[in-house]
Amino acid sequence: MINSEKFDTFSNLLLEWNRVHNLTGAKNIKDIYKNIEDSLYPTRFIDKPNSILDVGTGAGFPGLILAIAYPDSRVVLCEPRNKRASFLKFASIELSLDNVVVAKKRVEEYRDNPFELISSRAVTNTKMLLKLTNHLRDRDTKYLFYKGENLFNELEDIEVALDYDIISNKKRNYLYIKKVKNDI
Repeated sequence: MINSEKFDTFSNLLLEWNRVHNLTGAKNIKDIYKNIEDSLYPTRFIDKPNSILDVGTGAGFPGLILAIAYPDSRVVLCEPRNKRASFLKFASIELSLDNVVVAKKRVEEYRDNPFELISSRAVTNTKMLLKLTNHLRDRDTKYLFYKGENLFNELEDIEVALDYDIISNKKRNYLYIKKVKNDI
C-alpha cells in the first residue's frame, strides 16, 4: 500500500522548493518524515475512502501524503495560496499521482460532489471546518482532523451531534468524525 520511493521523491522536492518558497517549517529530511508519519498514522484506523478533500493542504500534509497512500482514491487538495498550490501541482505531476486534483481556491468557494472523507491539519477550529465544508458533504461523509491539545475545548463549542473517535499519538489528537447527525 505505501510507496516509500514516492515519499523519498516528495521529501526531496519539498526540501528543494522550501529553500526558495518557505512552504513549511520542516527544513530537513528528518522533519519532513515526521510530518509524513503524522499524515499516515490515521490510515491505521480510518475506513479507506474513495474520495478525499483535503482543506488547506499547504506543503502536502496530510492530503498529498494520503494521495500516495491511497492511489485508487480521488484526492482534491484545496489550497488557496499560489506558491503552495504551484508546489502541489508540480509534486503531483513529478510523483505521477493521477488521482490528485489541486484546487487553488478557498474551500468555501470550491464546488464538487460530496466527498467520502474531508481532512484538514492546522487550518482552523473544528466548528469552522464543519461549517466551511458543509456544502461538500452528505450523510455518509467522514471527517479526519489533525488536532493538538485544543481539540477538547473546540468540541465543547460544537452545536451539532457528532459520532466521533479521538485517537492520540504523541502530541497529536486525530479527530475522526464518522457521522454528523444533524445539519450544521
